Amino acid sequence: MNDRLWWYVARSSGLVAWVLLAASNLWGLALTTRLSRRFAPRWLLDVHRFLGGLAVAFVGIHLAGIVADTFVHFGLADVLVPLASDWHPWDIAWGVVALYLILAVEVTSLLRHRLPHRVWKAVHGLSFLLFLVATVHVLLAGTDAGDWWALAPVIGVTMAVTFLSVARIAAGPRPARTPAP
Repeated sequence: MNDRLWWYVARSSGLVAWVLLAASNLWGLALTTRLSRRFAPRWLLDVHRFLGGLAVAFVGIHLAGIVADTFVHFGLADVLVPLASDWHPWDIAWGVVALYLILAVEVTSLLRHRLPHRVWKAVHGLSFLLFLVATVHVLLAGTDAGDWWALAPVIGVTMAVTFLSVARIAAGPRPARTPAP
């Protein structure tokens, strides 16, 4: 087996996790538009949820790959405690914070019907911060961040998420839904 296999697993799964997180954010923002409330079928929300869950799964693969890789020697504390890593502690800390944010958003989304709507909405609103923190982690700790093929999509997607986020925030609060008859 290739001695760099786990590094490739960690690297690729981290990139895939970020892409899925970005797609979930973009999809969620698109779902909050007025047009989607009138014409969107129910399965579009399921796609948003699926993308978020898949992002969590790839974060898990990313962490497993990092811990299994022997080049830098990350332990569990390094990937679970901010600033515990000896290798670029601040760069890794952004990823640790992103881990906790994505878990909070995903767990509260799975428990949405058991939580007060205000609690779910407040935690789900952390998705904006989650995307920002995860993007900073990708740009600082990612070994491909300096390559144009990785940097160009990150900049483009970040601009799209920023534009839709500003548009969503500028639109103000959504009116309350009326229950279906």
